[in-house]
Amino acid sequence: MTMWRPYQSGTTIGQAGSEGGVIVQDDEHVFGARITLEQCERKPFRFAITCGIYLRFFHTHYCGSEREARTDVERMKTEIQRILDLIEAESTDDDVYQAISDFTNRFPT
Repeated sequence: MTMWRPYQSGTTIGQAGSEGGVIVQDDEHVFGARITLEQCERKPFRFAITCGIYLRFFHTHYCGSEREARTDVERMKTEIQRILDLIEAESTDDDVYQAISDFTNRFPT
């Protein structure tokens, strides 16, 4: 059973996203995270992925193709779940922020 659900029941699909593109996927984790995929036609990058864990961090990652973007969305969801697991386990702030730093390094802006 997935912990990810369409954000606002999918009503954001087709709307303008924060990076100026059109939202093509928008999911929210039940424990307080969100990941949004936008197609951006007028930018040097074709796709933007914005994500974050509420009250912890916000990050944007860019991709050149839809295939790369959709693959990265799934990889990012897995990594976000790992960070949420650390938070849920009441890991130290240092451990959580190190995991966030590792995440942003794996998925650079």
